[in-house]
Amino acid sequence: MPLTSEPLRKLGFLTIGLFDEADPRQGHESTLQIIELGERLGFDSAWVRHRHLQYGISSPVAVLAAASQRTSRIELGTAVIPLGWENPLRLAEDLATVDILSGGRLNPGVSVGPPMHYGRVKDALYPDTADAEDFSFERVRRLLDLVRGEPATDFSGTEGFEPRGGSRISDTVSDRVQPHSPGLGRRLWYGGGSLRSAQWAGEHGMNFLTSSVVKAEGSEEPEDFAEIQLSHIRTFRAHHPDGDRARVSQGLVVIPTDSATPEQRAKYEAYARERTPRTATPQGPARLMFAPDLVGTSAEIAERLYAHAAFREIDEVAFALPFTFEHEDYVQILTDIATRLGPALGWRAAV
Repeated sequence: MPLTSEPLRKLGFLTIGLFDEADPRQGHESTLQIIELGERLGFDSAWVRHRHLQYGISSPVAVLAAASQRTSRIELGTAVIPLGWENPLRLAEDLATVDILSGGRLNPGVSVGPPMHYGRVKDALYPDTADAEDFSFERVRRLLDLVRGEPATDFSGTEGFEPRGGSRISDTVSDRVQPHSPGLGRRLWYGGGSLRSAQWAGEHGMNFLTSSVVKAEGSEEPEDFAEIQLSHIRTFRAHHPDGDRARVSQGLVVIPTDSATPEQRAKYEAYARERTPRTATPQGPARLMFAPDLVGTSAEIAERLYAHAAFREIDEVAFALPFTFEHEDYVQILTDIATRLGPALGWRAAV
Protein backbone atom coordinates (compact mmCIF):
# COMPACT_ATOMS: atom_id res chain seq x y z
CA MET A 1 0.00 0.00 0.00
CA PRO A 2 1.48 3.41 -0.97
CA LEU A 3 2.61 5.52 1.97
CA THR A 4 2.42 9.31 2.28
CA SER A 5 6.04 9.55 1.16
CA GLU A 6 5.29 7.96 -2.20
CA PRO A 7 4.56 10.47 -4.98
CA LEU A 8 1.44 10.85 -7.08
CA ARG A 9 2.57 9.77 -10.55
CA LYS A 10 -0.15 11.15 -12.85
CA LEU A 11 -2.38 14.17 -12.24
CA GLY A 12 -5.43 14.82 -14.40
CA PHE A 13 -8.73 16.68 -14.27
CA LEU A 14 -12.27 16.09 -15.50
CA THR A 15 -14.75 18.66 -16.82
CA ILE A 16 -18.37 18.39 -17.94
CA GLY A 17 -18.16 21.21 -20.51
CA LEU A 18 -21.41 23.05 -19.83
CA PHE A 19 -22.80 25.52 -22.37
CA ASP A 20 -25.69 27.94 -22.85
CA GLU A 21 -28.30 26.68 -25.31
CA ALA A 22 -28.39 30.13 -26.90
CA ASP A 23 -24.61 30.19 -27.42
CA PRO A 24 -23.19 26.64 -27.38
CA ARG A 25 -19.95 27.65 -29.09
CA GLN A 26 -18.82 29.72 -26.11
CA GLY A 27 -19.16 26.77 -23.72
CA HIS A 28 -17.29 24.42 -26.02
CA GLU A 29 -14.58 27.03 -26.52
CA SER A 30 -14.28 27.41 -22.76
CA THR A 31 -13.72 23.65 -22.45
CA LEU A 32 -10.98 23.74 -25.09
CA GLN A 33 -9.31 26.67 -23.35
CA ILE A 34 -9.39 24.80 -20.04
CA ILE A 35 -7.69 21.81 -21.69
CA GLU A 36 -5.04 24.12 -23.17
CA LEU A 37 -4.51 25.63 -19.72
CA GLY A 38 -4.14 22.15 -18.26
CA GLU A 39 -1.33 21.40 -20.68
CA ARG A 40 0.46 24.66 -19.85
CA LEU A 41 0.18 23.89 -16.12
CA GLY A 42 1.78 20.49 -16.66
CA PHE A 43 -1.24 18.22 -16.06
CA ASP A 44 -0.78 14.71 -17.40
CA SER A 45 -4.36 14.29 -18.61
CA ALA A 46 -7.63 16.09 -19.31
CA TRP A 47 -10.93 14.22 -19.35
CA VAL A 48 -14.40 15.22 -20.55
CA ARG A 49 -17.76 13.90 -19.43
CA HIS A 50 -20.54 12.72 -21.72
CA ARG A 51 -24.06 14.13 -21.63
CA HIS A 52 -26.96 13.40 -24.02
CA LEU A 53 -29.99 15.69 -24.38
CA GLN A 54 -28.43 18.03 -21.80
CA TYR A 55 -26.38 21.21 -21.94
CA GLY A 56 -23.05 19.46 -21.61
CA ILE A 57 -20.72 17.78 -24.09
CA SER A 58 -22.73 15.25 -26.11
CA SER A 59 -19.88 14.35 -28.47
CA PRO A 60 -16.66 14.12 -26.43
CA VAL A 61 -14.76 12.37 -29.21
CA ALA A 62 -15.38 15.33 -31.51
CA VAL A 63 -14.36 17.79 -28.78
CA LEU A 64 -11.18 15.84 -28.10
CA ALA A 65 -10.40 15.80 -31.82
CA ALA A 66 -10.40 19.60 -31.65
CA ALA A 67 -8.36 19.55 -28.43
CA SER A 68 -5.80 17.27 -30.08
CA GLN A 69 -5.03 20.01 -32.58
CA ARG A 70 -4.62 22.70 -29.90
CA THR A 71 -2.35 20.67 -27.61
CA SER A 72 0.75 18.57 -28.13
CA ARG A 73 1.45 16.59 -24.96
CA ILE A 74 -1.47 16.22 -22.54
CA GLU A 75 -3.41 12.94 -22.68
CA LEU A 76 -7.10 13.25 -23.60
CA GLY A 77 -9.77 11.03 -22.08
CA THR A 78 -13.51 10.41 -21.87
CA ALA A 79 -15.06 9.68 -18.46
CA VAL A 80 -17.15 8.08 -19.61
CA ILE A 81 -18.91 7.24 -22.88
CA PRO A 82 -22.10 5.26 -22.07
CA LEU A 83 -22.08 2.57 -24.74
CA GLY A 84 -25.84 2.20 -24.68
CA TRP A 85 -25.91 5.24 -26.94
CA GLU A 86 -23.25 3.95 -29.33
CA ASN A 87 -22.62 1.51 -32.15
CA PRO A 88 -19.33 -0.16 -31.12
CA LEU A 89 -17.99 -0.45 -34.67
CA ARG A 90 -18.61 3.20 -35.53
CA LEU A 91 -17.25 4.31 -32.17
CA ALA A 92 -14.12 2.22 -32.71
CA GLU A 93 -13.52 4.04 -36.00
CA ASP A 94 -13.95 7.45 -34.37
CA LEU A 95 -11.69 6.60 -31.43
CA ALA A 96 -8.94 5.27 -33.67
CA THR A 97 -9.14 8.33 -35.92
CA VAL A 98 -8.80 10.76 -33.00
CA ASP A 99 -6.00 8.69 -31.50
CA ILE A 100 -4.08 8.91 -34.77
CA LEU A 101 -4.69 12.67 -34.98
CA SER A 102 -3.54 13.16 -31.38
CA GLY A 103 -0.35 11.19 -31.79
CA GLY A 104 -1.49 8.38 -29.51
CA ARG A 105 -2.83 10.47 -26.61
CA LEU A 106 -6.44 9.26 -26.44
CA ASN A 107 -7.70 7.44 -23.31
CA PRO A 108 -11.30 6.35 -23.98
CA GLY A 109 -13.32 5.54 -20.88
CA VAL A 110 -16.61 3.68 -21.34
CA SER A 111 -19.43 2.12 -19.35
CA VAL A 112 -22.47 -0.06 -20.08
CA GLY A 113 -26.12 -0.25 -19.16
CA PRO A 114 -29.34 1.07 -20.74
CA PRO A 115 -29.34 4.76 -21.62
CA MET A 116 -30.71 6.99 -18.90
CA HIS A 117 -34.50 7.40 -19.17
CA TYR A 118 -34.46 4.71 -21.86
CA GLY A 119 -38.23 4.47 -22.03
CA ARG A 120 -38.40 8.10 -23.15
CA VAL A 121 -35.56 8.04 -25.70
CA LYS A 122 -35.62 4.53 -27.15
CA ASP A 123 -37.95 5.40 -30.03
CA ALA A 124 -35.57 8.14 -31.16
CA LEU A 125 -32.40 6.15 -30.50
CA TYR A 126 -33.38 2.64 -31.63
CA PRO A 127 -36.78 2.92 -33.37
CA ASP A 128 -36.59 -0.56 -34.90
CA THR A 129 -34.45 -2.50 -32.42
CA ALA A 130 -35.18 -1.00 -28.98
CA ASP A 131 -36.30 -4.30 -27.45
CA ALA A 132 -33.46 -6.30 -29.02
CA GLU A 133 -30.50 -4.11 -28.00
CA ASP A 134 -27.95 -5.72 -25.68
CA PHE A 135 -26.70 -3.31 -23.00
CA SER A 136 -24.56 -5.86 -21.15
CA PHE A 137 -20.76 -6.15 -20.93
CA GLU A 138 -20.96 -7.81 -24.35
CA ARG A 139 -21.19 -4.32 -25.83
CA VAL A 140 -17.83 -3.41 -24.26
CA ARG A 141 -16.29 -6.68 -25.43
CA ARG A 142 -17.30 -5.87 -29.01
CA LEU A 143 -15.67 -2.45 -28.76
CA LEU A 144 -12.51 -3.94 -27.22
CA ASP A 145 -12.16 -6.51 -29.97
CA LEU A 146 -12.70 -3.94 -32.72
CA VAL A 147 -10.26 -1.41 -31.26
CA ARG A 148 -7.66 -4.13 -30.69
CA GLY A 149 -7.78 -5.18 -34.33
CA GLU A 150 -9.99 -8.27 -34.30
CA PRO A 151 -11.85 -8.93 -37.60
CA ALA A 152 -15.08 -7.02 -38.11
CA THR A 153 -15.97 -8.98 -41.26
CA ASP A 154 -14.99 -12.20 -43.02
CA PHE A 155 -14.05 -10.36 -46.22
CA SER A 156 -10.91 -8.48 -47.18
CA GLY A 157 -9.18 -7.75 -50.45
CA THR A 158 -9.95 -5.83 -53.60
CA GLU A 159 -13.52 -4.97 -54.52
CA GLY A 160 -14.60 -4.16 -58.06
CA PHE A 161 -12.77 -4.17 -61.39
CA GLU A 162 -9.04 -3.48 -61.40
CA PRO A 163 -7.17 -2.57 -64.62
CA ARG A 164 -4.27 -4.87 -65.54
CA GLY A 165 -1.27 -3.95 -63.39
CA GLY A 166 -3.31 -1.33 -61.56
CA SER A 167 -3.66 -0.89 -57.80
CA ARG A 168 -6.14 1.44 -56.19
CA ILE A 169 -6.07 1.42 -52.41
CA SER A 170 -9.51 3.04 -52.32
CA ASP A 171 -10.96 -0.21 -53.64
CA THR A 172 -9.24 -2.37 -51.02
CA VAL A 173 -11.47 -3.65 -48.20
CA SER A 174 -10.03 -4.32 -44.73
CA ASP A 175 -11.42 -7.00 -42.46
CA ARG A 176 -10.72 -4.83 -39.38
CA VAL A 177 -11.52 -1.28 -38.30
CA GLN A 178 -9.49 1.38 -40.08
CA PRO A 179 -7.49 3.30 -39.18
CA HIS A 180 -5.96 0.87 -36.74
CA SER A 181 -4.07 2.50 -33.86
CA PRO A 182 -1.92 -0.24 -32.29
CA GLY A 183 -1.54 1.28 -28.80
CA LEU A 184 -5.16 2.34 -28.32
CA GLY A 185 -6.32 -1.05 -27.04
CA ARG A 186 -4.03 -0.66 -24.02
CA ARG A 187 -5.51 2.76 -23.23
CA LEU A 188 -9.16 1.73 -22.90
CA TRP A 189 -10.70 2.38 -19.47
CA TYR A 190 -13.82 1.07 -17.82
CA GLY A 191 -15.71 3.45 -15.54
CA GLY A 192 -17.10 1.26 -12.79
CA GLY A 193 -18.64 1.60 -9.36
CA SER A 194 -19.39 -2.01 -8.43
CA LEU A 195 -17.49 -5.19 -7.64
CA ARG A 196 -18.93 -6.85 -10.74
CA SER A 197 -17.70 -4.12 -13.07
CA ALA A 198 -14.30 -4.06 -11.35
CA GLN A 199 -13.89 -7.80 -11.84
CA TRP A 200 -15.04 -7.72 -15.48
CA ALA A 201 -12.68 -4.85 -16.35
CA GLY A 202 -9.79 -6.69 -14.75
CA GLU A 203 -10.53 -9.98 -16.49
CA HIS A 204 -10.59 -8.22 -19.86
CA GLY A 205 -7.34 -6.33 -19.38
CA MET A 206 -8.81 -2.82 -19.28
CA ASN A 207 -7.75 0.10 -17.10
CA PHE A 208 -10.16 1.10 -14.32
CA LEU A 209 -11.72 4.50 -13.59
CA THR A 210 -13.17 5.01 -10.13
CA SER A 211 -15.21 8.11 -9.39
CA SER A 212 -17.08 9.84 -6.59
CA VAL A 213 -19.98 7.37 -6.86
CA VAL A 214 -19.90 3.68 -5.87
CA LYS A 215 -22.47 0.98 -5.07
CA ALA A 216 -22.81 -0.03 -1.43
CA GLU A 217 -22.99 -3.79 -1.84
CA GLY A 218 -23.40 -6.07 1.15
CA SER A 219 -24.80 -5.43 4.60
CA GLU A 220 -27.32 -2.78 5.56
CA GLU A 221 -24.87 -1.38 8.11
CA PRO A 222 -23.46 2.12 7.57
CA GLU A 223 -20.96 2.01 4.72
CA ASP A 224 -17.66 3.84 4.31
CA PHE A 225 -17.10 5.21 0.80
CA ALA A 226 -13.32 4.86 0.88
CA GLU A 227 -13.45 1.24 2.01
CA ILE A 228 -16.00 0.36 -0.70
CA GLN A 229 -13.85 2.01 -3.35
CA LEU A 230 -10.78 0.23 -2.01
CA SER A 231 -12.54 -3.13 -2.36
CA HIS A 232 -13.27 -2.34 -6.02
CA ILE A 233 -9.64 -1.43 -6.72
CA ARG A 234 -8.35 -4.61 -5.11
CA THR A 235 -10.95 -6.77 -6.89
CA PHE A 236 -9.98 -5.22 -10.23
CA ARG A 237 -6.27 -5.87 -9.71
CA ALA A 238 -6.86 -9.37 -8.38
CA HIS A 239 -8.46 -10.29 -11.73
CA HIS A 240 -6.16 -8.29 -14.05
CA PRO A 241 -3.24 -9.94 -15.86
CA ASP A 242 -0.94 -7.16 -14.59
CA GLY A 243 -1.99 -7.62 -10.97
CA ASP A 244 -0.88 -4.78 -8.70
CA ARG A 245 0.58 -2.95 -11.72
CA ALA A 246 -2.83 -2.62 -13.38
CA ARG A 247 -3.76 1.04 -13.87
CA VAL A 248 -6.44 2.63 -11.70
CA SER A 249 -7.38 6.32 -11.71
CA GLN A 250 -9.42 7.92 -8.94
CA GLY A 251 -11.78 10.83 -9.63
CA LEU A 252 -12.96 12.78 -6.59
CA VAL A 253 -14.33 16.34 -6.57
CA VAL A 254 -11.46 18.46 -5.28
CA ILE A 255 -11.67 22.26 -4.81
CA PRO A 256 -8.53 23.93 -3.42
CA THR A 257 -9.06 27.49 -2.15
CA ASP A 258 -5.46 28.74 -1.76
CA SER A 259 -5.74 31.57 -4.29
CA ALA A 260 -9.56 31.87 -4.29
CA THR A 261 -11.23 35.17 -3.53
CA PRO A 262 -13.51 35.39 -0.47
CA GLU A 263 -16.50 35.26 -2.81
CA GLN A 264 -15.20 32.12 -4.51
CA ARG A 265 -14.52 30.42 -1.18
CA ALA A 266 -18.06 31.15 -0.03
CA LYS A 267 -19.49 29.76 -3.27
CA TYR A 268 -17.35 26.59 -3.10
CA GLU A 269 -18.26 25.93 0.52
CA ALA A 270 -21.96 26.45 -0.17
CA TYR A 271 -21.75 24.05 -3.14
CA ALA A 272 -20.15 21.32 -1.04
CA ARG A 273 -22.49 21.93 1.89
CA GLU A 274 -25.57 21.50 -0.31
CA ARG A 275 -24.24 18.16 -1.60
CA THR A 276 -23.06 16.78 1.75
CA PRO A 277 -26.34 15.14 2.92
CA ARG A 278 -26.22 12.62 0.07
CA THR A 279 -22.86 11.34 1.33
CA ALA A 280 -24.18 10.16 4.71
CA THR A 281 -26.05 7.01 3.64
CA PRO A 282 -26.62 4.90 0.48
CA GLN A 283 -29.04 6.57 -1.91
CA GLY A 284 -31.94 4.98 -3.81
CA PRO A 285 -32.67 1.37 -4.80
CA ALA A 286 -29.15 0.97 -6.21
CA ARG A 287 -27.69 2.04 -2.83
CA LEU A 288 -25.29 4.54 -4.36
CA MET A 289 -22.67 6.09 -2.12
CA PHE A 290 -21.34 9.57 -2.93
CA ALA A 291 -17.94 10.81 -1.80
CA PRO A 292 -17.81 14.14 0.02
CA ASP A 293 -16.44 17.04 -2.00
CA LEU A 294 -13.00 18.10 -0.75
CA VAL A 295 -12.88 21.87 -0.21
CA GLY A 296 -10.08 23.73 1.57
CA THR A 297 -6.46 24.69 1.26
CA SER A 298 -4.18 22.33 -0.63
CA ALA A 299 -2.53 21.30 2.62
CA GLU A 300 -5.93 20.43 4.14
CA ILE A 301 -7.02 18.48 1.07
CA ALA A 302 -3.71 16.59 0.89
CA GLU A 303 -4.13 15.53 4.51
CA ARG A 304 -7.65 14.25 3.82
CA LEU A 305 -6.48 12.37 0.73
CA TYR A 306 -3.64 10.67 2.59
CA ALA A 307 -6.24 9.49 5.12
CA HIS A 308 -8.40 8.08 2.29
CA ALA A 309 -7.98 4.29 2.08
CA ALA A 310 -8.56 4.10 -1.69
CA PHE A 311 -6.30 7.07 -2.49
CA ARG A 312 -3.43 5.33 -0.73
CA GLU A 313 -3.85 2.43 -3.17
CA ILE A 314 -3.44 4.41 -6.42
CA ASP A 315 -0.91 6.70 -8.07
CA GLU A 316 -3.13 8.32 -10.73
CA VAL A 317 -6.01 10.78 -10.30
CA ALA A 318 -8.39 12.76 -12.49
CA PHE A 319 -9.88 15.26 -10.07
CA ALA A 320 -13.40 16.30 -11.10
CA LEU A 321 -14.25 19.96 -11.55
CA PRO A 322 -17.67 20.97 -10.11
CA PHE A 323 -20.45 21.13 -12.68
CA THR A 324 -21.82 24.64 -12.35
CA PHE A 325 -18.91 27.02 -11.78
CA GLU A 326 -17.65 29.82 -14.03
CA HIS A 327 -14.63 29.73 -16.35
CA GLU A 328 -12.54 31.89 -14.01
CA ASP A 329 -13.33 29.52 -11.13
CA TYR A 330 -11.96 26.59 -13.11
CA VAL A 331 -8.82 28.57 -13.92
CA GLN A 332 -8.25 29.24 -10.21
CA ILE A 333 -8.99 25.66 -9.16
CA LEU A 334 -6.76 24.09 -11.83
CA THR A 335 -3.93 26.51 -11.10
CA ASP A 336 -4.05 25.68 -7.38
CA ILE A 337 -4.20 21.94 -8.11
CA ALA A 338 -1.17 22.11 -10.38
CA THR A 339 0.96 24.53 -8.37
CA ARG A 340 0.02 23.63 -4.78
CA LEU A 341 -2.03 20.46 -4.30
CA GLY A 342 -0.16 18.33 -6.81
CA PRO A 343 3.26 19.13 -5.31
CA ALA A 344 1.85 18.50 -1.81
CA LEU A 345 1.00 14.98 -3.05
CA GLY A 346 4.51 14.47 -4.43
CA TRP A 347 3.53 15.08 -8.08
CA ARG A 348 5.87 16.78 -10.53
CA ALA A 349 4.50 18.74 -13.48
CA ALA A 350 5.09 17.30 -16.95
CA VAL A 351 7.37 19.25 -19.26
